[in-house]
Amino acid sequence: MATAHSGTLTQRHRGGAAAASAAQNVEHDPTVAEEESYEDDKEAKLTLLEEVLLLGLKDQEGYTSFWNDCISSGLRGCIMVELSLRKRVELEKTGQRRKSVLGRKVTCKSSSPTGDALMDEALKHLKETQPTDTVGNWIELFCGETWNPYNLRYQLHNVRERLAKNLVEKGVLTTSKQNFWLFDMTTHPLVDQTIKSRVVKKVQDSLLSRWQNDPHRMDRRQLALIFLAHASDVLENAFAPLSDEDYEVATRRVRELLDLDPEVEALKPNAHEMTWAVAAAFTK
Repeated sequence: MATAHSGTLTQRHRGGAAAASAAQNVEHDPTVAEEESYEDDKEAKLTLLEEVLLLGLKDQEGYTSFWNDCISSGLRGCIMVELSLRKRVELEKTGQRRKSVLGRKVTCKSSSPTGDALMDEALKHLKETQPTDTVGNWIELFCGETWNPYNLRYQLHNVRERLAKNLVEKGVLTTSKQNFWLFDMTTHPLVDQTIKSRVVKKVQDSLLSRWQNDPHRMDRRQLALIFLAHASDVLENAFAPLSDEDYEVATRRVRELLDLDPEVEALKPNAHEMTWAVAAAFTK
């Protein structure tokens, strides 16, 4: 992919003495998250796209970093995983000649609306396009990265702004204007710190107190959120409140996940193939 993330983790400068913190293993059945649809999960109030955007959003300023050139493709990756978790799309079945996850094409499993305009727009493209394409190519098409002018119709426009408006409707953000000398920009400052803190804590807990030491025992949304937040270059923001000791543990475990071979992991029992396909697309 043209906008593939470098895969590096920013290292924190060491400060004073770190508070001791022990990581505990908590039993969790990874199949539960896939069996229950998003609509039936009362705790799942935010989509993966909204969670990633919140992690990248500056609380007071209400916009993402101007220097972040990864979040656009990362959010398109979120769409693919979210649609798969909601059982709308899946990777094509493999026959006797086994294909890599990057080589398998995306197929539409159900065309029923998700209730989210952005994802329904993407789902419409995925359903109506024949022959369909691979995960990596769809992410590029949704970003508008194509030499073929005909394929520009697949580009999803104003994704961050549309997600921010969703979060305004949910009472998480508000709408404001900020002057940047030559122009005014619409911003969306945070108003519900509790919701963002919950997302940050979810990321931290999945790598610390709820660390499973096996990605296939992790909650599927949690695992996807870690991969996608890293691909969007916003994962580091969730680690800012951590002590130095917890920070090093968390970043080491992220590195362990990133070093896994998606092709191998996608073949294991209970694997969520779309998550590993998207992970492969960003690390190829």
